[in-house]
Amino acid sequence: MKRSTDRILTTFAGSLARPPSLLDLMSARERGEPYNQTSYDSAIQTAVDDVVRQQVEAGVDIVCDGEQGKPGFFTYVAERLAGFESVTDQPDSGPWAGSRETLAFPEFYNWFAGPGAGSGGSGVRRIAAPFALVCKGPITYRGHEAVQRDIATLKAAVDKLDVSPEEVFMPASSPTNIEGPRRNEYYSTQEEYVYAIADAMREEYHAIVDAGFLLQVDDPRLLTYYVVNPGLSVDDCRRWAEVRVDALNHALRDIPVDRIRFHTCYGINIGPRIHEIDLKDIVDILLRIKASAYSFEGANPRHEHEYQVWEDVNLPDDKVLIPGVITHSTNLVEHPELVAQRLLRYASIVGRERVIGGSDCGFSSQATTEPEVHPSVVWLKFQAMAQGAQLASQRLWP
Repeated sequence: MKRSTDRILTTFAGSLARPPSLLDLMSARERGEPYNQTSYDSAIQTAVDDVVRQQVEAGVDIVCDGEQGKPGFFTYVAERLAGFESVTDQPDSGPWAGSRETLAFPEFYNWFAGPGAGSGGSGVRRIAAPFALVCKGPITYRGHEAVQRDIATLKAAVDKLDVSPEEVFMPASSPTNIEGPRRNEYYSTQEEYVYAIADAMREEYHAIVDAGFLLQVDDPRLLTYYVVNPGLSVDDCRRWAEVRVDALNHALRDIPVDRIRFHTCYGINIGPRIHEIDLKDIVDILLRIKASAYSFEGANPRHEHEYQVWEDVNLPDDKVLIPGVITHSTNLVEHPELVAQRLLRYASIVGRERVIGGSDCGFSSQATTEPEVHPSVVWLKFQAMAQGAQLASQRLWP
């Protein structure tokens, strides 16, 4: 994994909006309707080609496939893992139902029936319902063909570039994120359940690294567990998180640490967000994760101030920070000077070589007709991030 050795590098969390032509095919496939597999594969390749090229053109140094081939990490589980069955008794009430936020602000979440509230919204077409799987048997990995297809598609897109990116990464879901919305009706304990997921996902992690890509483990649930469980204390959530970090490290145990980056965030919730766990209350557990880089929220008004947390943290010398310097929580485009200021704060604390500019979260966590940020705005945000990184680099390497 490269560091910012002579300038501040840039990357982002992973997801980007899927084009309408792909959404139509993806919708038919997920709903069991007739579709043409050749057209579907071609649409994914075209989409990945386009987003990889646009990332490079916008100034993103470390790129990925934008998760174009996935309806979302919630839904790709059915394709990748055996042991789950669809059920009809588990309603899709959205990820924030019953959370501290919805309990505190029911009027807001009833009013804002958009993708940020997790409801899907009136008129919003979400490609697949993500909360209808239950573990009914032993979990094994069956996504070998699918992950190799993703790898081949991304490699083909990178090969078409006129200018090579600094590095290429591919996101994959954490065991904890897979565990979250899916009831366990097979394993005797929840810990046994999450370890079984970890053992299965280990095969996907290896496939990505063996292909020559950086592996990014996506784990929003590490932070969102607190907000969606209002009956639990911070200490309760810390004890829960420690078990999940151990399970993830079990899955990553024989993968070189310098090929792994970890992303966590507070999810797609464009709301008040005043009931989220503080970074200071979980950062020590975060740093136990076997990874070389940590991607987290740092650009929105609820968490920008938390750069100060790192002043009191003994960050190991071999670790890199990827703070969000652009956010998914607004369609406002950050000024490059603000991006530069954010990067300079972190560089002053942990050193310039250990900072890479990133995004708070992805920009379309699910395949939907209404992503969190309009696609045209996302590219402007990327450009602002690149320009801000250039400004910061000029000051750090005069």
